[in-house]
Amino acid sequence: MEQKINRRNWLRKGLLTLGTVGAAPHLFEGAFANTPLALDKNNNIILGPDTKEFFTNNSGLPKGIFAKLNANENPYGPPMSAQNAIKEAVVGGNRYAWKEMADLIGKISKKEGVTPDHIMMGPGSSDLLEKVAIVLFMKGGNIVSADPTYMSLIKVAESVGAKWKAVPCKNDWSHDLKAMEAAIDSETKLVYICNPNNPTGALTDAQELEDFCSRVSEKVPIFIDEAYLELAGGKTKSMVSLLGKKKNVIIARTFSKVMGMAGIRVGYVAALPSFLEDINKITRGGMGISYTSILGATAAIDDKEFQDMSIKLNAEAKDYVYTELKKMGYSYIPSYTNFILFPINMDGKEMLKKMTEKGVGVRAFQIQGKNYCRVSIGTMDEMKLFVKSFGEIS
Repeated sequence: MEQKINRRNWLRKGLLTLGTVGAAPHLFEGAFANTPLALDKNNNIILGPDTKEFFTNNSGLPKGIFAKLNANENPYGPPMSAQNAIKEAVVGGNRYAWKEMADLIGKISKKEGVTPDHIMMGPGSSDLLEKVAIVLFMKGGNIVSADPTYMSLIKVAESVGAKWKAVPCKNDWSHDLKAMEAAIDSETKLVYICNPNNPTGALTDAQELEDFCSRVSEKVPIFIDEAYLELAGGKTKSMVSLLGKKKNVIIARTFSKVMGMAGIRVGYVAALPSFLEDINKITRGGMGISYTSILGATAAIDDKEFQDMSIKLNAEAKDYVYTELKKMGYSYIPSYTNFILFPINMDGKEMLKKMTEKGVGVRAFQIQGKNYCRVSIGTMDEMKLFVKSFGEIS
């Protein structure tokens, strides 16, 4: 199913008049700030043919919010190793970080098993998703992806003239790879796959995905967004090894999730050097990342103790929420991320309003005609507040 953006129905009168980007819930996760987004008659954000996001003026996070559970952030970061490195790096902030960037790329390339020329840095992986969209779709074409999925790359692609061929997820919420391959045509310039997926938290089988990427990348580039990979509990693997086979895949990774550095803004893509040449023309070689961020990321990438702790505590809090949702009679989509999506028996806007009044920030979607709450996994105390508050309003 193709969707082209309706530029007459932007969020200008909705979001911009609120006076703060923070009031727009979708912007918390890196959606391109100037991207035109369509609204339905009830001022809900139209994300795809089968997906909407509920939005109210109260869904921003006022000072009374005690549990910020709407942006999939790691509540334990940044790691102390990164904090110390950033403090020490401030004195060098009058210098460009060319050598330090090269050192960080060296660490990343070793971790990913590729040479440094396969790595491109950016201020968060979403920035690189958007740069890829701008370069590939300036002359039109279409992009194939699941619906629902993370929309940053897709909305920017649409804003520069692309058409989106949205393919519904399978019944288990994994990517329908067969249908996605069938949707590819002569105008397709990119296939986008977020695995584990956002906002569902669902996982697509690693072997099926690897076979798909290996085969289909001979026809069109495949972009695999692996922002939540470390949180999948070893149930999947990165597709980065396909680069060693010269497959035309682009792998996005971020320091925002398991490393707890969302506000520090560091991410990267791994891709064939020939692909990165074109993208590099508008990225300035990672110069959008600050000196302090580079030094913080350099420390964090080696902090295995913090990463393991984040994964463990995320799993424990997630299991707690699973148990409590079952007690309240709610089902949920098994999550391989740091959030849970589950169907609710109430209006999404009303749920947002009531939860915000109780000091808990969450997200609300309508997918395939059903209303859902998406709650990020915070600390155990924050999840207990979420469970208590949600139980009181449901």
